[in-house]
Amino acid sequence: MARRNAPAVEARRRRRRMTLLWIAVAAAIVVGLIWKEQIALLYVLATVSVTVLLIIVAISDLHDTRAATEPPLDAAAALADGTAAAPLRTSPARTTAKRR
Repeated sequence: MARRNAPAVEARRRRRRMTLLWIAVAAAIVVGLIWKEQIALLYVLATVSVTVLLIIVAISDLHDTRAATEPPLDAAAALADGTAAAPLRTSPARTTAKRR
């Protein structure tokens, strides 16, 4: 009996193929521009693509997944945010027997 791949696996493979296709097309364009000695156009395309990448990173949601009410994990972040620092995580206190 032939076993079919799960839809998630197929979707992942399709995305991977499309990513590799885009990389191949971009590499072919860069090699073609270098071959035709269109360095000025290559420079403009590189500048525009880096700008677009920076804009995408700037508008993406890069916040931490912790709740906003939790304090920062270290004092440096607390100083920058103006909030109280999180208590240090220490091992539970051990009771030791008195020495004789």
